[in-house]
Amino acid sequence: MSWLWTSQTMAAVMDGRPIGMLPEGVSGISIDSRSVKQGEVFFAIKGDRVDGHDFASLAIANGASLLVVSEGKLPALGRLTVPMIVVEDVLAALGKLAVAARERSQARIIAITGSVGKTTTKEMLRHVLAPSGRVHAAVASFNNHWGVPLTLARMPAETTFGVFEIGMNHAGEIRPLVQMVRPHVAIITTIAAAHLGHFNNLEEIAAAKAEIFEGLEPGGTAILNRDNKQFAFLEEQAQATGVSQILTFGQHAKADFRLADFEGNAETSTIWAVLNGDTTEVHIGAPGRHVAENAMAVLGAALLVGADMAQAGAALAELRAVKGRGERHRLGIGEGHLTLIDESYNANPASMRAAIALLAATTPELTGRRIAVLGDMLEMGEFSQQVHEELAGPLLAAGIEHVWLAGQEMAALRDALPDSVNVEYRETTAELLDHAVSSVIPGDVLMVKSSLGLGFGKIVAALIDNYPPFADTDRQL
Repeated sequence: MSWLWTSQTMAAVMDGRPIGMLPEGVSGISIDSRSVKQGEVFFAIKGDRVDGHDFASLAIANGASLLVVSEGKLPALGRLTVPMIVVEDVLAALGKLAVAARERSQARIIAITGSVGKTTTKEMLRHVLAPSGRVHAAVASFNNHWGVPLTLARMPAETTFGVFEIGMNHAGEIRPLVQMVRPHVAIITTIAAAHLGHFNNLEEIAAAKAEIFEGLEPGGTAILNRDNKQFAFLEEQAQATGVSQILTFGQHAKADFRLADFEGNAETSTIWAVLNGDTTEVHIGAPGRHVAENAMAVLGAALLVGADMAQAGAALAELRAVKGRGERHRLGIGEGHLTLIDESYNANPASMRAAIALLAATTPELTGRRIAVLGDMLEMGEFSQQVHEELAGPLLAAGIEHVWLAGQEMAALRDALPDSVNVEYRETTAELLDHAVSSVIPGDVLMVKSSLGLGFGKIVAALIDNYPPFADTDRQL
């Protein structure tokens, strides 16, 4: 069997002390005792809320063949008979394994950061690179101090392309992660007002994102958004870090990977992409100009890492929106259906505007309504009232006449909207959930979006639970 890691190698690179008869190797790595699979190693990481050591027995019951535990917790685990590798700090040990994974890999590595669009861009890259080789990329949004090393440590030795998402909400968080990843290509999707509570202005956010340049491999390439107002600053930061090649994407006439034209509808889009002076028509199976813009960065990165570009472009047509980031559901209600646009994973001013544009591009049926179901944008700090109030402009410009709100901060938007807009405001997500489930009618289009902490995914789940998937017989003929 081809192991992800042999136990001997793991113990050596993590400076671990083996206890018991270790298995020859492990087929995978887990930090979640609930989802660990047969033959995997369970890393008992101590997080902010829970300590993995408390769930070691459950991990074993679910099939873990090996545990990685900390020396300080060992006395409490004395009753367990499963093999273990004992280390000083479990998260630090995972980081050492991640570094070893990168050192053994011959893969071409791409890292992505930015205020908006990281996960969608990562999924696009996973999709377009797949025809050209074995792709390894993070599941979900594993982009923080444990998600990045976990993704790296899980990377098989025979990987052709590695795609990593790196996030932050404070300065200094990207630096140690990108130094583990050591990408050949680094993409910054855009700089926008996210995590403003931790920064004074957009330039500070840009400076934090620019830390990604510090981990680029010698001769590596930075891909920057030529249309973003922080482009010149990011270009200077890249040059100061010693980046040898800086390329750009966007609609700007000087962009290296240029979006020459865009046509979009509610579910798909078509772009005309200029790469190396040649214009190609590309179909994308997901809607939104913001997706199309990031597709140019994706195509540019694919070109740089040697992918088959004809197959990469064709793969974009099969792309589908990611759960919580524009995924669409057609749900049966009465004699008709409603359309649910799930944007519930996260929110900041830029992504809110993009989601409102998606809603505006979707036409209700019969007497249905376009409904923006919005919750608080968190981590806005002293700017919070202002950025929530400012959402009134995009909503009015898009002609959205029905707005359902929840959360303390959304009271500012409620007060900023004129009487011409039908506003329903509830203090809590649970109260808005009840209203949404009981108030939808056939033909409605709902776009649900908030910061993750508001739990708007529960509204999406409740609508899906209460209304069955709609079988459109006309479409099947």
